[in-house]
Amino acid sequence: MQESVFSFLKGDFLTNKDSLKTWVFISFITLLAMIMIASSHRAEKKVYEVAELNQELQELRSEFVDTRKRLMRLKMESNVAETMNKRGLFSSIRPAYKVIVKSENE
Repeated sequence: MQESVFSFLKGDFLTNKDSLKTWVFISFITLLAMIMIASSHRAEKKVYEVAELNQELQELRSEFVDTRKRLMRLKMESNVAETMNKRGLFSSIRPAYKVIVKSENE
């Protein structure tokens, strides 16, 4: 048992006659590890992109809500009347009335 441990620590399994199989296996495991590392880096990059896009979406939503609030204030009748008063246009004192035009056939 002690011999096999020392043999392993010396690396005899890499220099034996059948060492080609061992080297191929080690190369395969190394390749898989590199692919796994690259994949995890790519996935982490995607997570950061998603986080940035969510932040941008939140900012755009808040900007939309703010703009909609300002628009609602601008559309209020009192605000429109005040703006028109500054330009010299005033609200009518009399209510509107409907004009009906009858044709000759009626």
